[in-house]
Amino acid sequence: MTSPFLAGLTFPTSIALSGDGSVFVAEAGLPFGGAAPGGRVWRVVADGSKQLVADGLRAPVNGLSPYGPDLLLAEGGHPGRISVLTATGERRTLLDGLPGPGNYHTNTALAGPDGWIYFSQGAMTNTGIVGLDSYEIGWLGRLPHAHDLPGYDVVLAAHVAETADPFAPDTGARARTGGFAPFGVAHPAGHRIPGQVPATAAVMRCRPDGTGLEVVAWGLRNAWALGFLPDGRLLAIDQGADDRGSRPVGAAPDALFEVRPGAWYGWPDFVAGRPVTDPRFLPGCGPEPVFLLAHHDELPPPERPLVEFAPHVAAVKFDVYPEGSRYAGQLLVALFGDEAPMTVPGGGASVGRALVRVDTGEWTVHPVALDAELARPIDVRFDPADGTALVLDFGRFEMTEQGVRAEPGSGALWRLPTDLLEQ
Repeated sequence: MTSPFLAGLTFPTSIALSGDGSVFVAEAGLPFGGAAPGGRVWRVVADGSKQLVADGLRAPVNGLSPYGPDLLLAEGGHPGRISVLTATGERRTLLDGLPGPGNYHTNTALAGPDGWIYFSQGAMTNTGIVGLDSYEIGWLGRLPHAHDLPGYDVVLAAHVAETADPFAPDTGARARTGGFAPFGVAHPAGHRIPGQVPATAAVMRCRPDGTGLEVVAWGLRNAWALGFLPDGRLLAIDQGADDRGSRPVGAAPDALFEVRPGAWYGWPDFVAGRPVTDPRFLPGCGPEPVFLLAHHDELPPPERPLVEFAPHVAAVKFDVYPEGSRYAGQLLVALFGDEAPMTVPGGGASVGRALVRVDTGEWTVHPVALDAELARPIDVRFDPADGTALVLDFGRFEMTEQGVRAEPGSGALWRLPTDLLEQ
């Protein structure tokens, strides 16, 4: 069995190869299991050790990507921030004050072939309504938190969720919360909310100096990973809705989309191009979902995905197999794995926790055999310098009925020969 190249990492999320071939790893900075708070970036040394480049970053650090000789750094902490980070630790802010706190965060930023910087912003909620499930989320655990901001003009339907009022626990009071509103606030049916910048559940872009921020596309619930194909197409893996909260959705798949300017990817009313009212999405912990928006005819048709992954596998980051390999141009994708029982009432068999290959000709998914024991694969990068694949393992992390159970220092970076991932 292969051994990790660099062990002892604490909840790492991202690998980046800079312009000179140096390898960098970002740690989330989440204080699970007594870990020290604050995100960090490390340079990986050839002998398998690491050197600190930056620390004290806003947790969770969700993305690190090459930007010429420097790096693009995405911090999901409150508020979200995108910066240029040099190899010596100097940081220049491009965007600050991005939405949060919420269920999801500011995600990976990367340079596009057009010179703009692209990034995604996750939703503040599971499906558009701030609910009591916020207390169950290990990285949030708080109310109130920010509500969602639509990227396009929306008109609300009549749906309102009613829950116990956590701010008056001994009175029996009830709270009524609607879509795109703070907890305890419900806009009337027909209320129109204009599209906003920045938006949540969106892919956005800005110029290299941080100006010109605009929405590229909206309706991607949590596109934690973005990537460009060699032909310039932008891909996003969107994590499907969970069976939790005030508007649960059952058995929602993760989906791989091509991101097209001006398109709508369906959130909060469609999953992988299908309406949340479809019987296959009947939740286990609440009523059948109904539409949150009343004006689908005013929005672009919801996009259909290139690929659907199984529900709850948590497809995360990916890279393109390099030229000369058996699967050149195809995708190697990390599956972080489920977070049952928080996202899957009643639990069930574990899913994900593996690597898969996506055939970009047929758009099919294939398992990848590994000579490595991975707890939670989270990022993959092919290193052209030596023909290896870098695979990042977040480490031991599980949700339980009592909360998060995680082990600091259990993350690792692996170097695997590319041909081992071509079986």
